Amino acid sequence: MLASPLALAALGVFVLAYVLVIAEEFTQLRKSKPVILCAGVIWVLVGVAAQHQGVDVDAGALLEHNLTEYAGLLLFLLAAMTYVNTLEERNVFAALRSWMIARRFSLRTIYWLTGGMAFVLSPVLDNLTTALVMGAVAVSVGRGEARFLVPACVSIVVAANAGGAFSPFGDITTLMVWQKGILGFFEFFRLFLPALVNWLVPAFCMHFAVPQARPALEVVRTSMKRGAPGIILLFGLTIAFTVVLHQWLHLPSFLGMMTGLGALMVYGYGLRRRELHRDESTFDIFVIASRVEWDTLLFFYGVVLCVGGLGAFGFLSWLSEHSYASLGPSVTNMAVGLASAVVDNIPIMFAVLTMNPDMGHGQWLLVTLTAGVGGSLLSIGSAAGVALMGQARGIYTFGAHLKWMWVIVLGYAASIGVHFFLNAALF
Repeated sequence: MLASPLALAALGVFVLAYVLVIAEEFTQLRKSKPVILCAGVIWVLVGVAAQHQGVDVDAGALLEHNLTEYAGLLLFLLAAMTYVNTLEERNVFAALRSWMIARRFSLRTIYWLTGGMAFVLSPVLDNLTTALVMGAVAVSVGRGEARFLVPACVSIVVAANAGGAFSPFGDITTLMVWQKGILGFFEFFRLFLPALVNWLVPAFCMHFAVPQARPALEVVRTSMKRGAPGIILLFGLTIAFTVVLHQWLHLPSFLGMMTGLGALMVYGYGLRRRELHRDESTFDIFVIASRVEWDTLLFFYGVVLCVGGLGAFGFLSWLSEHSYASLGPSVTNMAVGLASAVVDNIPIMFAVLTMNPDMGHGQWLLVTLTAGVGGSLLSIGSAAGVALMGQARGIYTFGAHLKWMWVIVLGYAASIGVHFFLNAALF
């Protein structure tokens, strides 16, 4: 079946679509557009194969199964992104940036603070938002100072990706593994030290390249808007509620997040009433929800359906046989991280989950780690890197990141070694 014209056509369409995804920076064609089109074409080919080539696949049932998987993740991410956008609208992140800049720290101190806070924030926020918040601080204090800005941006990208690797909420790949029920919520925290090492090794190596000067900046003080502390509290309670529902009641995690979104909407109603009464700028949760990253959410739809369609043709079974069965899980899982530096880690992880290789929790933690941090190897390997290239345009570039790739590789190898050492009992 793999050699059939329809199967090869499906693979060719997917490769073409992904070339366009990788070239997004140069073509300005948003990544969701080619994969959504590709998904439709692939499933038409699956349907034709099922009807006219005697392929033993119920295309409709398989498509609905893939759509159900996507729907749960869509609702989860929709709620999470709305919360993050609400925090931004209430000036929570702007106030944080203002506080850091007002302290007039040295460039080296800012370098460590931005990297450290990226590592701390990304387990709760997504790596893109975290990188943008910390990147704004770095650009504000280091504009025109390439010796500071390049290492700072590299550190932020590595820290944001590493921090997201040890939390089910930190990255879409960890969320997929958690929702699939392969790893429990608290098992991900076994990756805390490996992830920390992944950031600290390159951060220490780059430390001496950062100037010690103290920037002279005009401080623009920003304070949080009304209701911000309550929204922060609601977000924390929503995450806790989601964990309880999924871990102990075995209900889908999107239910907890959507319930928390409902609580935010009710809270926002009261906030809006108070602001109308005081003639302030009014809070509108639906306007905020409209600003979620629909390109990312629709890209994820295309990826899930594309990979599912290729699986129906048997490509994933073939890949599993020639990777996990031939090379072994350790080598394959380390290679997954290297591949995620070029190809987005979402389709790679979804393919691994669809293949569902027979391996222990130690190996599942390994592939979660490598898929999460492998994107740091290249500036285009993660949303965090691409976003910072736009923020620090002309200074933090693909080539500038590439010059520090050797220290990132050291961190990548060190984090894997720490994982094997600390979690040896799980292998």
